Amino acid sequence: MTLHPETIATIRDSWASILGISAEALERGENRVYREKNDSAVLMFVSLFGTGILVGPSWAIEAGRNLPDSDLVNHAKLLELSAPYGGKPLGEAKLYYSDTAPILPTPNAKVSRLREHAIDLEKACPSKDIAEIGLSEMENTFIMLSESENESAPMAGAGYDVWEEKLAHLGALVAPANQQSGLGSQTVAIAQQHALDAGLIPQWRVHVDNAASIRTAMRAGFEYAGTQTTVILKS
Repeated sequence: MTLHPETIATIRDSWASILGISAEALERGENRVYREKNDSAVLMFVSLFGTGILVGPSWAIEAGRNLPDSDLVNHAKLLELSAPYGGKPLGEAKLYYSDTAPILPTPNAKVSRLREHAIDLEKACPSKDIAEIGLSEMENTFIMLSESENESAPMAGAGYDVWEEKLAHLGALVAPANQQSGLGSQTVAIAQQHALDAGLIPQWRVHVDNAASIRTAMRAGFEYAGTQTTVILKS
């Protein structure tokens, strides 16, 4: 399974807009693109379909020219470069995308679009997961509820925000009691299909150490496209 050429072009255009660089540079498949931004609040390195993009102040651009992508992808290396300038950790993530229809759960699954159910689900989850996903704050949420007749409890949920009017930035959350049940993948499929129906490209960004989330992305048919590594320079 591979992403369609039109999908890749849209992803490149979207990230060019996000990073403030020329879309043509990404389309040409250049090995490295730089954007010098001395008032930048972050130092960021994005690798996308084989092209590395470094965005940050002049001192970072100068240092980055002498380093391979394998170094700049590494969060520890960006922290090392930015230490004299007050750099603070944010994270190192992998980027995945999908443009094919997922396998949806059974039609009789109880799914809520209400924000209150997303909030209830978060109450049952670890604070670290809540902060990483931010499910209840997403523009579109899909919460799978238990089928109890008396009370429907949220078991798992997924949602997405729209980036650059083209990408659906997805996230998912599963209550601890329902881990490894497959419900996470089912709710992701619902959000994924909703995004595709809206003409958007589903995007999955996951911390490099989150093996469970990476497995969810792979089961949902997402394909690896690159990385995003970020250090905070200004609060």
